[in-house]
Amino acid sequence: MADKPTDPVARFEQRVLYEDNHYIIVNKRPSEIVQGDKTGDVPLSDVVKEYIRVKYNKPGAAFLGVAHRIDRPVSGLVIFARTSKGLARINEMLRQHQLSKKYWAVVAEKPPETEGQLEHFLAKNEKQNKSYVCTEDAPRAKNALLKYRILGSSDRYYLLEVELLTGRHHQIRAQLAAIGCPIKGDLKYGFPRSNQDASIHLHARSLAFLHPVSKQRLEIVAPPPEGDPLWQYFGDQ
Repeated sequence: MADKPTDPVARFEQRVLYEDNHYIIVNKRPSEIVQGDKTGDVPLSDVVKEYIRVKYNKPGAAFLGVAHRIDRPVSGLVIFARTSKGLARINEMLRQHQLSKKYWAVVAEKPPETEGQLEHFLAKNEKQNKSYVCTEDAPRAKNALLKYRILGSSDRYYLLEVELLTGRHHQIRAQLAAIGCPIKGDLKYGFPRSNQDASIHLHARSLAFLHPVSKQRLEIVAPPPEGDPLWQYFGDQ
């Protein structure tokens, strides 16, 4: 195994999956926050800004727009915009559901079908920061759709590929829990044990879209977190 670079820019560059003048797509680690919050922990957005400032020798603060977020215990692809025009265009594409987003999820219970589509109505409880399955006429109910298929299995777990068709709060976590398949480590949604590093086994695996500026078709794939035997097992299959 090659030695890891000691230079901070080169070290972070290993996590950069795509970069041009308009966008930078980064492989987020579990436990990182995308944007600053009340914890005061350094967010990934600040780390990316510093990487851009140093790499391109930019004076002052570099512009960086957060196009979307994934939950703190989740790993995988996060898109940042390097220009205001790029941010406006990617935000519009997200609103129009013009990006194909796929996740990997590890569950202990086998879903009822090898592949299928889940549809629920979800309502977010702000105080608990949790979404609940509800009826269509419940206050703040939003329709949630996803597709899933079983990609592999071990002696104890199943690897699911999940394609988001809508973008609701904690959607994958809530919908898989609703069919009796909570994600490994996800205490909030019913898994019986936490992971040692407080992560959950949910990974934003791939992203496919037409670049809104260059019109080039992009498909970006994020390797699962290093050092996790279960992710390593499924990633090697």
